[in-house]
Amino acid sequence: MLVTWKYRPRNTFIQRLDPRTRLIFMVCIIFALTIPDIWDFRIILPLLLISLTLYLLARIEWKDVKRAWLYIFILVFFIVGLNGLLSGRGGPSSVTDISSPVLFEVPIKIPFTELGWDIPVTVSKAWFALNQMSRMLCMAILAIPIPYTVDPNIYGTSFKRMGASDNVSFTMDLAFRFLPTFARDLMITMDAQRARGYEMDKLKGGIIARLQRLAPLIIPVVMQSTVTGEEVIDAMDLRAFGTGRRTWLKDLKYAPRDYIVLGIGVAIFITCCILKWGFGIGGFFVPEFFTRLLVR
Repeated sequence: MLVTWKYRPRNTFIQRLDPRTRLIFMVCIIFALTIPDIWDFRIILPLLLISLTLYLLARIEWKDVKRAWLYIFILVFFIVGLNGLLSGRGGPSSVTDISSPVLFEVPIKIPFTELGWDIPVTVSKAWFALNQMSRMLCMAILAIPIPYTVDPNIYGTSFKRMGASDNVSFTMDLAFRFLPTFARDLMITMDAQRARGYEMDKLKGGIIARLQRLAPLIIPVVMQSTVTGEEVIDAMDLRAFGTGRRTWLKDLKYAPRDYIVLGIGVAIFITCCILKWGFGIGGFFVPEFFTRLLVR
């Protein structure tokens, strides 16, 4: 049986919006940051604040999203942030400008050899890492509330009303349900093994030992997911899915508030394009105050 994220009805402005509005608005913000290739923090910061405001309006409880935020923080700060700080890759070529003041050097050594080198961390790389993390957070903040505040019964309808085919719409519906289903099956399997005396918590060796003990449990969970997928396929075949045009039980209609939010999203995208391509604003540069702050 497929399950969903921890969705619950909330009488909030965000939940009263049409789900298509929220998806299109998120796409507009992502395109505004990526298509004109915006790296100016004066533009990124307002977009981040808008995303944060919408997230707070959703009124999602911390206990529901704390695990999702843990993964986001690991991705943003320890992967994206460190990559930007050490290598400066993924952005404009000016990030690796050798004229930027060096803050410190990080020694990198190849294990069991004498080979190694020192990686300089410059002011330019530090500012780029801050911008890159802000861009990623802006996108994540808009995406996280969607599975927790959108009725799972209208996933497929939302994509269908946006112009997707029946196959694509139903695929997206199942994709939103697969991950929480996989997590539920894994938790059930872990609890069943604990009841049989299989220790997974208090182990010597820390997280590495826990991962090694968790690995054998992945096989039955993957097999159960495969069986569930086969059951879904059989149910779709019994309903003659794919033989003709489908109808959808739920119907969606835009309200005036949806047009306002959509207009804001499109306006943000157009404004970013005009600033970058029309006025040359939005490129990467390191402000003087940041250099003075780090270099004394």
